[in-house]
Amino acid sequence: MRLVLIRHGETEWALSGRHTSRTDLPLTENGRTQAAKLKPRLANFSFALVLCSPRERARETCELAGCGAKAEISEDLREFEYGDYEGRLKSEILAKAPNWNIFRDGCPGGETPAQVAARAQNVVDRVRKVEGDVAVFTHGHLGRFLATVWLGQPLMFGAQLKLDTCTVSILTWENNAASLQGWNCGQ
Repeated sequence: MRLVLIRHGETEWALSGRHTSRTDLPLTENGRTQAAKLKPRLANFSFALVLCSPRERARETCELAGCGAKAEISEDLREFEYGDYEGRLKSEILAKAPNWNIFRDGCPGGETPAQVAARAQNVVDRVRKVEGDVAVFTHGHLGRFLATVWLGQPLMFGAQLKLDTCTVSILTWENNAASLQGWNCGQ
């Protein structure tokens, strides 16, 4: 089986580098174009299950990619709750907390890495019970945590994974072992 992880398309805040969790932004026109280009790529799969974050940007990406009719909303796939860092640029955060790393420190007023990893583990546990491929439409940090948990790595491993908007990553499970088949594959 394969877990096909799709990060949502571009939003205004993703484009500018602002941390976006609860703020429910639509895709930009470019983001909608990106998402529509996913449709022929994902047509090569026959998904037994499609899971999607409840956020508008993920739902819109899922719909434009041709998977909306099969999608089931999963609260576990929502983005890392950034708390006090919502809407902030990384440079603004580092100006106040120079050694900050979300995979180690979490966010004040938001979630801890352990809380996000627990949500990712819920998704992994569910997906591994499915016979066939699964599509997951989610976000940048949550996607990185999902891959980290899938691969059984320490949480700081996620800091080494870049995940751009509207990319496809493939995690596999064969012979009772997790592996990474493709990561951050653009259009």
